[in-house]
Amino acid sequence: MAVPAAELGAADRAPFATGPCPAGAEEEEDGDEELLGAGGPRTWTPQEKLLHEARLKAKAKRRLRRTSSRDSTRESLSEGGEPGPEPGSPKGRAHDRRSRMGKGRGLPKKGGAGGKGVWGAPGVVYGYQEPDSRDPNYDEAAQGDTVYATVVPELEEGELEKNVQPMVMEYFEHGDTSEVMELLRGLNLGSRRHAVPSLAVALALEGKASHRELTSRLLSDLVGHIVTPEDIAWAFDKMLRDLPDLILDTPEAPQMLGQFIARAVADHALPLDFLERYKGRVDCEHARAALDRAAVLLRIKRDVNRLDNVWGVGGGQRPVKHLVKEMNLLLREYLLSGEVSEAEHCLRELEVPHFHHELVYEAVVMVLEGSGEGPVAMMVTLLKVLWETGLVTLDQMNRGFQRVYEELGDISLDVPLAHSLLERLVELCFDRGIITKALRDACPARGRKRFVSEGDGGQVKQ
Repeated sequence: MAVPAAELGAADRAPFATGPCPAGAEEEEDGDEELLGAGGPRTWTPQEKLLHEARLKAKAKRRLRRTSSRDSTRESLSEGGEPGPEPGSPKGRAHDRRSRMGKGRGLPKKGGAGGKGVWGAPGVVYGYQEPDSRDPNYDEAAQGDTVYATVVPELEEGELEKNVQPMVMEYFEHGDTSEVMELLRGLNLGSRRHAVPSLAVALALEGKASHRELTSRLLSDLVGHIVTPEDIAWAFDKMLRDLPDLILDTPEAPQMLGQFIARAVADHALPLDFLERYKGRVDCEHARAALDRAAVLLRIKRDVNRLDNVWGVGGGQRPVKHLVKEMNLLLREYLLSGEVSEAEHCLRELEVPHFHHELVYEAVVMVLEGSGEGPVAMMVTLLKVLWETGLVTLDQMNRGFQRVYEELGDISLDVPLAHSLLERLVELCFDRGIITKALRDACPARGRKRFVSEGDGGQVKQ
C-alpha cells in the first residue's frame, strides 16, 4: 500500500543512513532531494542506493580529517608555537612535510633537507667540488685555460724501422747525439725502445770504423734520456741470438759485437754483470766468441774507465795533432816496407779526406829533410798511386804543395839545399802527371845574384 509523502519522516526518506544525523546534514539533505526529484517520492534502484552510500562514507571521512587537523593545531598552540595556516587551506597542504600515509612520527622528511628546490639542511656549508666533465651542464670554456695535448700513437715495428733508420744514417754524417735524442723524443717508442740500440748497432756493423765509434757514443748518451741500461741489455741479447744471420753479411760480426759490448760496459751503458749472466748458458759458438772478445777487452783495460780506442783512430772527431802523428807514422812505415797498398789502406782507415793535404805536406817535407835518391822515388810513386786512385784529390794535392812553398824559407834554415831539392821533386811530379803546370811554375826559385869587385864599377852580373 502506498504511503503519502507527507507522512514520511526524515528517517524514512533516508532508509540507508545509520546513526544520528552528523554535522553537514544540510548537504546530505540536498543530495537526497536530488534523488527524490521534483515529481515526489519514488522507488530506490540498487545503483542509486550504492551511490548514496558511497557519498555518505566520503563525507564522514572528510569530517574526520578536519577534526584531526584541528586537534593537532590546538596542541601546537598550547606548546607556545605560532599559529600556522589553516589545515584545510591549499598553502598549508603544500608545505606540509609530514607523511600523507598517516604513519611515522610526523617529522619532516630527511631532517628538512629534502624536497624540491631545497639545497640541504639549514646551516650546512658545502665546500668547492671539482666540476665533472661528464656532467651535461659542464662548460669547458668556464674552467679557465684549456691545454690541448697531442696524442702520438705508439709506433709499430715496421714504422719504427722506417723512422729511426734515416735518423741513424744522418747521425753518421753530422755526429750530433743531441739532435738524435730530440728526434727520438718526438716518437712514441713505447715498449719498443730497445729496438733503437739494436737497429743502430746493426747499421754500424755494415759501416765504417768511424760509424761504429759514433754508435758507441750514441748508446752512451741515450742511456738515462731515451733508454735504460736494461733496454741496451735487451738489444744486445737479441743481437747475440741473431748472430748466425748477421755473419752472412758481416763475417766479423762476432768480434765487432764483442767490442760493442765491452765499450758499452766501460761507458756504463750496460750493467756491469752483463757478461756474468751468460756464463755456462750459451750454446751458439758465435755468441761465445763475441762474449769472449768482450771479456778479454775488459780484462786488458780493467784500469781504464773508457775503451776510447776500441775502434781505432778514424774520422774527423779526432784531434788534429793525433791525425798528424798518425800520417807521419804512416809515411815512415811506408819508407821502411815499401808497400803502397798498405799505406793506401791505412790512409782510408783514417777517414779524413778533408785532411789529406797534410799527407802531401808531410811527404814533401820528409823528402827535403831526407838523404839519398831512394826516398824521393818512393814518395813520387806513392803520390802517383794516391792521385790515380782518387784518394787524394786535385785540391788536396795543390794545397799540400802550396803549404810547402809558403814555409820553404823556414825549412831552408834547417835544410840549406831545400830549394834545389824541391825544384827537382816538383819536376819529377810534373813529369809523372801528379801536379799541374800552374803548380810547377808557382814553385819558388832561389835568386843567384852576386856582386863583382870594386874595379868593375859596382855592376851586378846577371
